[in-house]
Order: sequence, then C-alpha cells, then structure tokens
Amino acid sequence: MDAIKMIEATGVKKEHPDFKIGDTVRVGVRIREGKNERIQMFEGNVIAMKGSGVSKTFTVRRISYGVGIERVFPYNSANVDSIQVVRRGKVRRAKLYYLRDRVGKAAKVKEDI
Repeated sequence: MDAIKMIEATGVKKEHPDFKIGDTVRVGVRIREGKNERIQMFEGNVIAMKGSGVSKTFTVRRISYGVGIERVFPYNSANVDSIQVVRRGKVRRAKLYYLRDRVGKAAKVKEDI
C-alpha cells in the first residue's frame, strides 16, 4: 500500500481527454503476443468510474455478437495507449449498470448536443 501512496505523491499521470459517464469512447489497449506488441481498439459506453488519483478506473461496455462485454481499465495504466471520445452521452446517473438488463435500442444512451 505504501508503494501506491509513493506513486501518488510523485504525480505520475497520463494525459487523456476529459470524458464522463455515458460517453462512447475508443480505448487503444496494448496487447503483447510473444515478442510482438500491437494496439487493439475497444469501443463502447463508459458505464462506471471508480476511485481517484493513481487507482482510478473506468468500465467500458459494448455489445459484440449479441453478448455484452465489459472491460475495466485503469486510468493511468501503461497498457492504455490512447482514449478517444467518439460521442458525448446525456445521462442522469453516476453508474449505468441498468444497461446490462436492456436489449437493442433500449440499451442506447442519448447523445448530448
């Protein structure tokens, strides 16, 4: 636990765009396959953000072939290469866990204009 506090004190932070709950983001993740390294994009809705400082995480949900997939990304991870905001969402909740029970158009988030 002291190592995390030491890292927080040094202020190691990455520069990412400002995004919030409900936004659709495209996250570039570094994937290592043996000696090779590539960047894989994961696009979906941000349904939760937890923590603060170095231990801040965000959860991205997308539907792939009719199955919901959620990934939790550490905000300051070295494996997170880039974050792009595709579109802004208009929501009134801090956590969008209710989207897990919705199917089709009901699972969409309104766009913030």
